Amino acid sequence: MNGKSTTTRTKLERGRSALGPALELVHTGRAPTRAVLTSELGVTRATAGAVAAELEALGLITVDSSPGSAAGSQGRPSHRLSVHDSGPVALAAQVHSDGFRAALVGLGGRIVATAPKCVAVMADPAQVLGEVVDAGARLLSESGLRCVGAGLAVPSAVAEPEGTALNPLHLAWPAGAPVREIFSACVRAAGIAGPAFTGNDVNLAALAEHRHGAGRGAQHLLCVATGHRGVGGALVLDGRLHSGSSGLALEVGHLTVNPEGRPCHCGGRGCLDVETDPLAFLTAARREPGPEESLLKQSGDLLRAEYDDPQVRAAAEELIDRLGLGLAGLVNILNPDRIILGGLHRDLLEADPERLRAVVADRSLWGRSGSVPILACTLDHNSLVGAAELAWQPVLDDPLAALA
Repeated sequence: MNGKSTTTRTKLERGRSALGPALELVHTGRAPTRAVLTSELGVTRATAGAVAAELEALGLITVDSSPGSAAGSQGRPSHRLSVHDSGPVALAAQVHSDGFRAALVGLGGRIVATAPKCVAVMADPAQVLGEVVDAGARLLSESGLRCVGAGLAVPSAVAEPEGTALNPLHLAWPAGAPVREIFSACVRAAGIAGPAFTGNDVNLAALAEHRHGAGRGAQHLLCVATGHRGVGGALVLDGRLHSGSSGLALEVGHLTVNPEGRPCHCGGRGCLDVETDPLAFLTAARREPGPEESLLKQSGDLLRAEYDDPQVRAAAEELIDRLGLGLAGLVNILNPDRIILGGLHRDLLEADPERLRAVVADRSLWGRSGSVPILACTLDHNSLVGAAELAWQPVLDDPLAALA
């Protein structure tokens, strides 16, 4: 083989190895132009142009035909890059105590379509997952879009590699339900192309927020959030979820923040899970809790509408102090560079941000730990978007192989 052919093949292989990193840069909004893509990849303009053209040929991104202003770069105008409006999608599904929902999510974390939410969660996981997958299959049929795979978010720790939901405490599902196996079977039965994945809802919310929301740019991102009941946590390190040796890391709900507090289902007492969730807030505010599937909305509405009420304010301050104590312990152990809060915790942060930050700073061991940014989650349906991220990951890793 002559030298020219060898050089051409080497350039082609180098360009193809850059397809995944290039797609991830566009997907996460970090490469809005070809000039920025060139800089981020550390390649020549010609290679970046070839990579962008191949991603466009795969139907994943669009490249403006005429250069525009050089956003994010110096020098001459550059071609703008964006995800393809009619490109492939991932099927995302989420199950929670208040119902289940299916959606189609494109690159960039863009929700393309959602099915109406179902509010009844049956005790048989196969029935629930079958219905949510059927709803997703109808969305795919109506859209005519290509599907790269499917992801499911569940309110439970998901053990790896088995994919079992160990503690779906606020669903009537049996502990250890093989949700990944059931979900994969439902996806295949519905004729949906691509692999199927399953994960914990707070883990997936953190992943989505890291790529598209309040966590973007963080290297060590800690997410803590409530659902209608309980507290979950997640850690994203350098863009990847830290799930531990078997998928069970960051069960932050079982940090003790009140040793004399309420008994917890884990066998302990005064855990974050039962001291800072919506039920704890409503109880402290001396309000009658409604149905479990409405606790999050009830507590958020109360906090926003009646914060000037002395009982409501005292309850909020009590929960903020306990939450701050828990966050300080996590800061001491994990040393994150950003904390994001979801569910009721987001509402508590917005009600009195200075109090929460002061508690974390006061209880942190290291001086600079008190200045860790604490932000509210910003994405709507972040667990759904995160479920889609699982399905998109093989495409981000190797677009050519995944779409072949």
